[in-house]
Amino acid sequence: MISQQAKPWRSFVALGDSFTEGLVDDVGPDGRYIGWADRVAGALASRVPAFSYANLAIRGRLARQVTDEQVPLALAMRPELVSFAAGVNDALRRNYDLHHSATAVEDGVKALRAGGADVLLYAFGDPARRSMLMGRIRGRLADYNSAMRAIATEYDCYLVNFWGVAAFDQDEYWDSDRLHLSPEGHQLATQCALQALGVANASWRTPTAIEPDPVLRRAVGHARWFHGHLTPWVTRRLRGESSGDGIVAKRPQLLPLEAPK
Repeated sequence: MISQQAKPWRSFVALGDSFTEGLVDDVGPDGRYIGWADRVAGALASRVPAFSYANLAIRGRLARQVTDEQVPLALAMRPELVSFAAGVNDALRRNYDLHHSATAVEDGVKALRAGGADVLLYAFGDPARRSMLMGRIRGRLADYNSAMRAIATEYDCYLVNFWGVAAFDQDEYWDSDRLHLSPEGHQLATQCALQALGVANASWRTPTAIEPDPVLRRAVGHARWFHGHLTPWVTRRLRGESSGDGIVAKRPQLLPLEAPK
């Protein structure tokens, strides 16, 4: 939505993959990761007398899986606001098909909008700004983000656009796996979403600058990442496994949520 006008939403359902599930944020009292979506829900809850929230996101999910598995569940809840964030897992696949993935998102958004929900979409950041290896999918994500912007315009959606945002270049906002946000990153993503929804301002765009790590420390970090994260990920792909196998949604029902005190 060009206007970015905030509304007094009384219900919110979050859909997607590990990004929306909350990996690798702080762990809440229930033993599950908190994540930006939970934080956004808390902020929205503080604006209305009664608020309900569900989070159906599961790590490893592809865009088509989110539409086929999560969108029908969300529609049955009849929420006023739904976030749909997926596509990075698609872009990481060897057989990636832009049309297939973007069409999956459009199908989900079209159904949600027809069901009466406002939709918050995501256009993800430029991976080449932080990682030479992840930079190999830069073109894929650039094209995918163009599709997300077009879908947001066509269906009058709110849009969080991370592309070109230098704030996320800093290591402190990322977990050691270089794919998931750190607790600080989730807090920053929360502010991004709230700004897109018209609830917060753009002060998040000017975080305190930090000095880059020395060359030796970066080299050690690269080695640890290769053996600790890249190798297990490749092994799962070769076995046809997903990080989300056996995982269930952390908040599968639309339940009342109290505003943080």
